[in-house]
Amino acid sequence: MIGLRRGLVRGARISALGVHVPERVLTNDEISQFLDTSDEWIFTRTGIRERRIARADQAASDLGEVAARRCLESAGLVPAELDLVIVTTISPDHIMPATASIVADKIGATKAGAFDVQAGCTGFVYGLAIATAFVSANIYQNVLVIGAEVLSKMVDWEDRSSCVLFGDGAGAVLVQPTDNGSIFSFDLGNDGSGAPFLNVPAGGSREPASHETVRQHGHAMHMTGSEVFKFATRSVVGSCEKVLGDAELTVEDVDLFVPHQANVRIIETAARRLGFTEAQVFVNLDRYGNTSCASIPICLHEASQSGRLKKGDMLLMAGFGAGFTWGSCLSKWEL
Repeated sequence: MIGLRRGLVRGARISALGVHVPERVLTNDEISQFLDTSDEWIFTRTGIRERRIARADQAASDLGEVAARRCLESAGLVPAELDLVIVTTISPDHIMPATASIVADKIGATKAGAFDVQAGCTGFVYGLAIATAFVSANIYQNVLVIGAEVLSKMVDWEDRSSCVLFGDGAGAVLVQPTDNGSIFSFDLGNDGSGAPFLNVPAGGSREPASHETVRQHGHAMHMTGSEVFKFATRSVVGSCEKVLGDAELTVEDVDLFVPHQANVRIIETAARRLGFTEAQVFVNLDRYGNTSCASIPICLHEASQSGRLKKGDMLLMAGFGAGFTWGSCLSKWEL
């Protein structure tokens, strides 16, 4: 049973960031050496030039551990002070136990609860919403949300339509209380009818692992690109409009829009329909590819480090992914 600390509902904020990406860079030109493709073909269709690839002995928890340690170091917090560790991922170390349990053990978060969130590439926004709820309700003080992915082990490297999209990486944020209520609102949604268009069909209880599922590449991601594009552009626009409307703000009030980094065509289409200028939109897709749940926290770290995201700025984040799921968050940046 969770011990609820009595008190008024308060605000929550992102108080620290940490990122880790593998050293190995895989360029489009390298991919063209073993697939019938080219740098021009990949870049014009996706906006991706290169991506990071984890070592053979690295799993999601290994990348997440480093991002978590860097986040806590930035905050001046020791792991034993954490109340909860949430890992958002679609490439967990195992079906069980939770990757969050493994990360919590690796970093020494001995007093923290731990669980995974599986909501496709929208997972980070879902995890951030959960952390915000716990902190705002005065239940927990220090919640770590980690997006950690090793997607290079989840793709079919013979499928040029999908394998070129994904990369590996991890990003972590610390959510703590604030008197300013800097995280204003969330919008979370789901349309399960889209499940067939983006999935890993085998390996669960519906289609357990077998020689046949391995032979048919059933344990790799399968995607119908046209359906994902239509869903993503529609859901991102609608979700962003909702959180802005709830806060009685407009696109002009947003200093930085950080969308999930899936495909540059999706980002450009959604931004144009919403009315954002190029200067308002953060993109690093060209250097990392689609890192799923890690993409938004990696963007936040880079935007903060480069000065694109400054204290007092109005930030809009938006994710979309398998499920189909979507989610957006409006926040005033306090770092």
